[in-house]
Amino acid sequence: MTIAETLLGLLEPAPRHGYDLRREYDAQFGERRPVKPAQVYATLGRLARDGDIHVVSVEQVGGPERTTYALTPDGVTRLERWLAEPEAHTAYLQSVIFTKVILALRSGRPADRILDAQRTAHTAAMRELLRRKSGADLTTVLSCDFTIFHLEADLRWLEHTAARLDKLAKELS
Repeated sequence: MTIAETLLGLLEPAPRHGYDLRREYDAQFGERRPVKPAQVYATLGRLARDGDIHVVSVEQVGGPERTTYALTPDGVTRLERWLAEPEAHTAYLQSVIFTKVILALRSGRPADRILDAQRTAHTAAMRELLRRKSGADLTTVLSCDFTIFHLEADLRWLEHTAARLDKLAKELS
């Protein structure tokens, strides 16, 4: 998920201030993909420069300036194109965990400790997500499920790798 396209999607229903966009971004996506205020404003600047949004108004009422942005037809086209494009497959073969396992085995360190620590961390994260799902709204449930399913896949990989550490160590030596 890119910040630019996400902001376009949040702007689509109605013109909004940067502050309001960040607040809604945080409410919908911030837990999984936090964004800094500077990222939001820099992205809005690029979107305006590229013609995907335009400034509707600039107000100042007892505080900092509030710029209201609106989507342009080019911005709608960009958003529609992004929504329609399937995401590219991401190969997880070079994940940090994989790298740690390989480096541990190459150095003679016990790679099973890395896998055990990761398994413990993933299990704790899953427990927390399951707790959060209890009584939550559907958006929160689906967001938690997305992460839980990825953690489950990671746990399967950890088990799969743990069962093959001896063979992998021999191949690397």
